[in-house]
Amino acid sequence: MSLLPTSFYLKMTMIHSKMQYIVYILEYINYNKFKLIRERISRMLVNNVRELRARFRWSQQDLADAIGATRQTVGLIEKGDYSPSITLALKIASAFKLPVEEVFYLKEEVE
Repeated sequence: MSLLPTSFYLKMTMIHSKMQYIVYILEYINYNKFKLIRERISRMLVNNVRELRARFRWSQQDLADAIGATRQTVGLIEKGDYSPSITLALKIASAFKLPVEEVFYLKEEVE
């Protein structure tokens, strides 16, 4: 026989369920906050990789081979879905024989 009444266990189960729900909500809020911050940062970093590739008449694969990356990485950088590391950004700028500031720059935000 249990030392505690059944109603106690029911209350504890309800409290546990509510706590799980609260944890879920907090995780959802934090995920979305991080997602918004990440999107804001991505929107601020702009690049001219696609235009430079066209000027040099290079395919994505040609640039990828020149910098030691994959074609998919080059495509993501061009779309702004991936922010390259400093090393990769410098390699891209070097491949075009340009300063990194002419390939990547921060977009001025008007608020």
